[in-house]
Amino acid sequence: MSINVSSTGVPKYKRILLKMGGEAFAGPGGTGIVPHLAQEVAAKVKAVRQMGVQVAIVLGAGNWWRGKDGIAHGMDRTTADHIGMLATVMNALALRDAFERMGMSARVQTALEIRSVAEPYIRLRAIRHLEKDRIVILGAGTGNPYFTTDTAGALRAMEIGCNVMIKATKVDGVYDSDPRKNASAQRYEQLTYLEALNMKVGVLDSTAITLCMENDMPILVLDLWQPNCLERAVLGEKIGTIIHGK
Repeated sequence: MSINVSSTGVPKYKRILLKMGGEAFAGPGGTGIVPHLAQEVAAKVKAVRQMGVQVAIVLGAGNWWRGKDGIAHGMDRTTADHIGMLATVMNALALRDAFERMGMSARVQTALEIRSVAEPYIRLRAIRHLEKDRIVILGAGTGNPYFTTDTAGALRAMEIGCNVMIKATKVDGVYDSDPRKNASAQRYEQLTYLEALNMKVGVLDSTAITLCMENDMPILVLDLWQPNCLERAVLGEKIGTIIHGK
């Protein structure tokens, strides 16, 4: 895949799936939702939406709940995962509110039916929302336990015809070691799916990578908090780490 910047300034990707953790909304304590942080995320998405890029978003729930903590205390895995799914819906509603306060049209769809607060996920309806220039926020993961929101992001990206799945983190790509612990860590500009799987890339789970590999869905890992990072990414600029086939 070429990742050169378009000479005309035309976005490289028409439709993207943005996957991000719930920690993006959390305050210093790492929990809850800080409204101005949700607005910061919304502003970044609004910038690419104004470039004509259609945006779907899948959120994690790390600011509220981590299922492994419940499991460590003897909780049933299915129950722990369902709690996490519901927590993603809270994040989705907060982000939708941030978009609407900025004058952007957004819809929340959930894999678990909660009709009083969100639409059920229906693939063709989600596509129609995107075609009508609405941002679609997809909550409750896949609706199934034992699957992460990374895997939900990969699945939804393919179902609704996205051109790329962007994994937004606080690290500017994939490194050969933890850059927070090793100042000499080297960042990869690109990796094949198999290389990423063999490295056991920490920023994305192996099921999500495998699903993308089997369906030729490129994955772009980047630091969402770098200035203009998302705009540069959709223009095809060399930023972060692209994971794709040969």
